[in-house]
Amino acid sequence: MRILLVEDDRRVAAALSSALTRRGYEVEHAATVGAALSAAPCDLVLLDLTLPDGDGTDLCRELRRRSSQLGIIAVTARGEERDRVLGLRLGADDYVVKPFSMVELQARIEAVLRRAAHTVPERHHIEAGAVRIDVGGRTVTVAGRPVALTRKEFDILLSLARQPGVAVPRDRILLDVWGTTWADRHTVEVHVGSLRGKLGDPTLVETVRGVGYRLRGE
Repeated sequence: MRILLVEDDRRVAAALSSALTRRGYEVEHAATVGAALSAAPCDLVLLDLTLPDGDGTDLCRELRRRSSQLGIIAVTARGEERDRVLGLRLGADDYVVKPFSMVELQARIEAVLRRAAHTVPERHHIEAGAVRIDVGGRTVTVAGRPVALTRKEFDILLSLARQPGVAVPRDRILLDVWGTTWADRHTVEVHVGSLRGKLGDPTLVETVRGVGYRLRGE
């Protein structure tokens, strides 16, 4: 697996590159937004949000625009909730706050890569009320209107749509979408909030207090 490490601190970048290489990853380092945008294709990006020639959140948005399948993990010292929420809404799959352990980072990398590793997509459609999902094509329409979703938003919707009208626990969603139950549950809330906004009807995805979420199925 090939990782693009976007980090302007060369000492941090050298340490991370060495640790990731020892774990079997091929690592390319980019110290600026410009270098990241011109880098070769990769499987996952570790993205510092503070860069010398631009804001990492803008880079995150552009990388997600280019590919809905690319794994993106924000690795940053910005630990405020508003920063985490913004990063996730712009398309990051996960958010790791410095300082962190390599054990934690590798677990998060593996979880994101597991979700991106599906090589044989399902070839069928799922319908729940006005929501229609083309699973193989990874497209969604609501009452015939196309809805553009990020990879995580699509996977959350798919997890709910497999059992329309049934409450799906948060841990089940974490496992389906992130491949682990270690992730911060607030991550699910942020992505569900964004999903509701894009579907155009917040009531389509219902919160089941103390359990998780349910896709309304007429």
